[in-house]
This record gives sequence, structure tokens and C-alpha cells, in this order.
Amino acid sequence: MSKPEKPIQLKHLAMASNDPDKSREFFENVLGWSVAGVVASRNANGFYMTDGNINLAILKFRNGPAAGKEFPQGYVGLHHVGFQCEDIQDMVNSFKANGYEPRHDVNLAQGLGMNPAKDNAEYKMSGPENIMIDISERGWVGTSTYKTLD
Repeated sequence: MSKPEKPIQLKHLAMASNDPDKSREFFENVLGWSVAGVVASRNANGFYMTDGNINLAILKFRNGPAAGKEFPQGYVGLHHVGFQCEDIQDMVNSFKANGYEPRHDVNLAQGLGMNPAKDNAEYKMSGPENIMIDISERGWVGTSTYKTLD
């Protein structure tokens, strides 16, 4: 697997929060970001915030498996980063060729399954120093490169 011809863009960050409303207010009132969506799933609640280029998920996780085994219950802080790519299967192959594996524990706990091409909105991989990384072809709501399902 060779190096990508152009850099894969950072389009998504996620932070674990004990008070998503307070964090949303900070991003709106202090930084001028806007709410791109509301998160209300079996795994987490919170908000998607955006500046038009980056999607920030502010998440209060409902259970440990959905957050990932490396995060203790009640953890607050940076949780994972996300990159938008042209071909998710090629990106998975590139991760694997460089020694980084899919995070099946989190993918399955979040109901994403094990097929990145089929389950893509985002797909979780291991990164350096056990950092969790999302990869996506569609991208994230609120970003200039987001692709809706037709």
C-alpha cells in the first residue's frame, strides 16, 4: 500500500462530556459555532457542532462498550478523530498494511458491523498509541465536504 497522493483531511473530532449542553453553549457563545445535529442514540447523547469545516461531536456516552475499553466511565476529554477519504476500503487496507486494525469492539458495540464499505458513515480503526480514528467516505454533517445519502 502506498502513501496517499493527497493528504486525507481531518473533518471530525469527538469529545466525551458529562454536560453536553454546557459544552454546546461554549462552542456557540464563545466560538460562534453552530449546532449541526443532535445525537440521541442508544450509545450516547449530545450534539454535532460545526464551524463549517470541522464536525465536533460532543458526546455523553451511555455505556462503556460504546465508548471503548480504554475510556473509564465518566471520562471527559478528546475521544477520537475522524478523517474523510475517497475509498473507505482502501483506507482500511492502508491502516492494516501499516499495522493498525479495525476496532471491532467499538464498531459492533455501536451497531456498525464489520463491513466498512456497507456500514460507512464512519468506521472505527486503531491508530498510533491506541488512538481511536474514524474514517468515512461521506464525512460528517455540518462540513463543506459532507455527502448526504441519495
